Amino acid sequence: MTNMPELYLKAAQSAKIGVWKMNLLTDNVFWDAVTKDILEVPEDFKPINGNGINFYTEGENRDKIRLLIDKAINEGISFEDKFQIITAKNNIKYIECICQVELLDGKTTKLLGTFQDITKEQNLINELQLNVEKFSSIFSSANDSIIIIDTSNGIITDCNPRTTSLTGYECSELIGLHNSELFPLEYKKQVRVFLTYNLTKDDYIVNETYLKTKSGESIPVEIATGKKFQVNQITYLVCFIRDISERKNTEQKLKLLSLAASETTDTIVIANTKGEAIWANQAYLDLTGLDMNEILGQRPGYLSKGPETDIQTTAIMRKAIRDKESIKIIILNYNKKKEKYWFELNITTVFDSQNNFINFVGVGRDVTLRIEKEIELKHLLDVTSQQNNKLYNFTHIVSHNIRSHTSNLSMVVDVIENTDDITEKLSYFDLFKEGTEKLSETIEYLNEIITIQQKTNIEKTKIHLKDEIEKTKKSLSLVIKESQITITHSIPEDLTVNVIPAYLDSILLNLFTNAIKYKSPQRNAILEIGYEINKNFVVITFKDNGLGLDLKKNGHKIFGMYKTFHGNEDAKGIGLFITKSQLEAMDGKIEVESEVGSGSIFKIYLNEK
Repeated sequence: MTNMPELYLKAAQSAKIGVWKMNLLTDNVFWDAVTKDILEVPEDFKPINGNGINFYTEGENRDKIRLLIDKAINEGISFEDKFQIITAKNNIKYIECICQVELLDGKTTKLLGTFQDITKEQNLINELQLNVEKFSSIFSSANDSIIIIDTSNGIITDCNPRTTSLTGYECSELIGLHNSELFPLEYKKQVRVFLTYNLTKDDYIVNETYLKTKSGESIPVEIATGKKFQVNQITYLVCFIRDISERKNTEQKLKLLSLAASETTDTIVIANTKGEAIWANQAYLDLTGLDMNEILGQRPGYLSKGPETDIQTTAIMRKAIRDKESIKIIILNYNKKKEKYWFELNITTVFDSQNNFINFVGVGRDVTLRIEKEIELKHLLDVTSQQNNKLYNFTHIVSHNIRSHTSNLSMVVDVIENTDDITEKLSYFDLFKEGTEKLSETIEYLNEIITIQQKTNIEKTKIHLKDEIEKTKKSLSLVIKESQITITHSIPEDLTVNVIPAYLDSILLNLFTNAIKYKSPQRNAILEIGYEINKNFVVITFKDNGLGLDLKKNGHKIFGMYKTFHGNEDAKGIGLFITKSQLEAMDGKIEVESEVGSGSIFKIYLNEK
């Protein structure tokens, strides 16, 4: 028959419980196979009194086992406790150690005990404890109100501190209260249906409703249900309640703003941080002719640029967007039908409460009528200014030139009337004749200028420029030969210009004769005629190597009436004034570049429209 100690040992091994013994009289220590397996030492390992302590984790665990062993030996006190150990293979385990004391004559002679590996159980306990701590932390510090409801009767069984601040009730007042008491009468049915429905599901479901506080105030909330859980066969439901008052107020404001933005005649576009449109109002769609699908996700205005859109204004706007700066501009845009319109745009940058950039808001309006009126007004002012200058010239003629001629004639008449000598009287007739001729010449110039300025609606004709230049050369052939000037040109046969033929003839004649009159005596005279195409203009250049002009001194009066600069006897000071007037009558202009001693370049711009 098997003895009892051996039977107990086999039973312990079957239950995977280790057995150990310590004989204090002989210092003999025994560990069975299970104990050695738990400590992960070889089967032939021979324990020595005291070396088992080293398997206990240094610190609290080792100090505790030392104290308990000491009490067992010296005071005969048995113990049962749990410890953390580090095995011979450096694995962390949790064990339960039980120690019984065997006494002889009141003194401890043997320690007998068990050694059980409870690592799995302890890990589960630790994990559970951690989860409990996590849940407790979340439950206590959550921004949302959390209530736990007994689904069998709808009673609140627990709540977190946030519930107190949200509802105005203390937790002690809420626990035991039916959940329906937290909702206004008109919303109780809605919440009951919501909670009942969620009992059949196991998902996170959210609904919006209103909560009634202890003071009777109704506030908008978002109620959500989580997973159900059971304790002692009772099913509980966790509900999360969030105050959405601020969000609702914001939504209401946004709704009002959206309504206002939709109805306003100003265009409004909202773009994200990348400058891509996320919303536009109807006024913007109407102005551009685009639909919402063509705008969303694109940079506003990407289809609004055209040939006359100012590149510099576009660059300034792009830089402001890149630098996230507000800007106000006026730019010429095009709608979907490629129709032009002037657009006044205010781009504002929007930042949140933490000063993080979140949006661009562009508010604009069609200012075509205003800009066109401004352009028209500017044109009228320019015309008025030109007319004032012309009036000044005419006044100068009347007040100076004509008065001078009439004064001279009056003096001659006075002399003739006051002398009795017939011979002397006759001698003054030549002076009188010369004076009347000069007066007549001045009046003819004045009539010619008035004629030019009045005939602004004469129809222009397409003519070959090269033919007109050759005709002018031919008509001046004797003068050209006499002056020994060399005239060359690079005008192609097929180049045509849209002009009033008589004006072009006069202009060419004036510019040819100018080059001849003011040639330099120090070199062979040259006149080179060229051309270039510049947008809506054909530009004809007349480059000579004559006397040249000091433009810093005389540039402002070179195209004025009776302005002469070289003292030539045949200089009238009227040719360039007439040329300028004729070009302006054809919507053209004249420019000059000149340097004293080097020559001049006259550029005439013939408007092809």
